[in-house]
Amino acid sequence: CVKQKHLSRGSYRQSEQACWLLTEIPKPSAHLATGPQQEQRTFYEFRTYSIRPDQNSAFLKLTNEKIHLRTAHSQLIGCWTVEYGGLNKFFHIWQYVSDSYSQRAAVRAAVAQDPSWISEYISKALPLLTAQDNEVLYLVPWSRLKQGGVFELVTFQMRPGGPAVWGGAFQAAMSAHDAPGYGKLLGAFHSEFGLLNRVHALWWFESADHRAECRHRAHTDARVVAAVRNSVAHLDSQRNQLMFPCPFSPMK
Repeated sequence: CVKQKHLSRGSYRQSEQACWLLTEIPKPSAHLATGPQQEQRTFYEFRTYSIRPDQNSAFLKLTNEKIHLRTAHSQLIGCWTVEYGGLNKFFHIWQYVSDSYSQRAAVRAAVAQDPSWISEYISKALPLLTAQDNEVLYLVPWSRLKQGGVFELVTFQMRPGGPAVWGGAFQAAMSAHDAPGYGKLLGAFHSEFGLLNRVHALWWFESADHRAECRHRAHTDARVVAAVRNSVAHLDSQRNQLMFPCPFSPMK
């Protein structure tokens, strides 16, 4: 288990080494950490773009053709379009590994000075968008990845207090779904910047019908119901989005 340490409000970070791709399913023994930043200092930026409804196809075509200009600067984990739970949304995840936030700052500076990126993509993409949003998050130590199928992003807005208060109950609820096979938990991320006490859980399913079947079976499992009931006591709101990977997404 992660050794818990007291931190000031809003300063909850992982204290274990996070591994993006694990070869085996880890035992669910670690709570969401509240200690110092993880040893490898890997963090992820979630970016969500809202596309003008009449420009969705144009934006995706342009991004497909020019995304290589951006991935030349840093690692793209995956990108998806939202099918249910929010139309005309483009969601993508970027990974940064550094001793601080200096790598991201350097990447952003380099991108801003890249004439090809500016002239061939940004200048053409921005008029197609209505809004942009981003968050910085850390991957919890009991997460893993799988590729293929469809993806569900579940966003939980937990009550104030941080993982020291709700981390154990949240992990138990996730594990109750993941361990019996009611979906595959690819990654769970807790917020560092953006709305605090927010957790994103990224799930994998073979298809939308497979997801519906898993949800139905989970709702009849007494262990899942009990674990969710305990976690809900710490929950303010929840949002689910079913997403399809883009053809150019590294994660499919």
